[in-house]
Amino acid sequence: MINDQTKANGFILSSISLGFNTFACLISCIIFLIIIYHLYYNHVKREDKITVVLCGHIYLTIVMYSSMSISMNIRSILGDLYNQSFDSSWCIFSGYLAIIFLGMSYMTFVNQAFYRLIRIVYSQNRWFQSLKLYIILPVIEIIIVTPILLCVLIPLNGVIYSPNDHFCNISYTNIPGILSAAAIIYIGPFCCLLFIYIHITRFIHEQGNTQTLIIKHRQSRDLLIIRRILIIVSLLLILGIPAMTLVFMFIITGEEYPLLVRISYFPVSVSQMGLSVALLFSIPQLKNIVLNLGIIKTVTPVNQVVRGTVHMRTIAGTQ
Repeated sequence: MINDQTKANGFILSSISLGFNTFACLISCIIFLIIIYHLYYNHVKREDKITVVLCGHIYLTIVMYSSMSISMNIRSILGDLYNQSFDSSWCIFSGYLAIIFLGMSYMTFVNQAFYRLIRIVYSQNRWFQSLKLYIILPVIEIIIVTPILLCVLIPLNGVIYSPNDHFCNISYTNIPGILSAAAIIYIGPFCCLLFIYIHITRFIHEQGNTQTLIIKHRQSRDLLIIRRILIIVSLLLILGIPAMTLVFMFIITGEEYPLLVRISYFPVSVSQMGLSVALLFSIPQLKNIVLNLGIIKTVTPVNQVVRGTVHMRTIAGTQ
């Protein structure tokens, strides 16, 4: 039985997570719309288009996952306040959907690293540097990964309704289910990122002084960006350590901590909020888009004033 103090702590965790997820959703939505606007109405260099599109994928997945998390937080808060039950088929479906969105958010980083691998190591392969490929790549991954994830979790009864948390999620007491999801969502993408990073690093060091100065500068910039992305993703994985610690404590002691689910989702909310801001400083193309938008807004009124002044002088001259 959960005591009043535990309920109060759970309510606080859900409320703070709601704030973090709302912030992440709003910031990511704004940046995603800026990216779309920039692609359609401003000139983007050909070599930067794929990078910008991949950034758009990242922010879109943050919006989708944060939206699902907001729904979970609201249900937790309403359940704590009014003891409401949200057990339904839609709840189970939304639980699976949240897992898929979380997996997609990590795969977008793999896609970004894969593009830089192709551009640096296999630059002669033009087909893998096609913009259309990277636009449809997330759709292909959803079609491939989603059935695998569902085929693993559904037989294990992975997602269930948690009456203490008032939303549906993977039960942390279901060890096969949680380990299977972790392998597909976390470990798999991280291993891909690590392999790509090592392969690019070895390739650049093996090239030595054989490359031109321009190519070496571009490769160094790509390597720096991949390092930043790898650091960010590593920090996201580290934020999952508290939850995994509680899971292992449950395996050893056989006693489940009442707030295990909320504690495990809290670092994810922090990571989504931090990720939405950190990417702006990690990817130069994305940072330039946001900065240029502010410059355009500042310069446009000045240009209008100058044109208006010239027009008035012209009229005065004709008179």
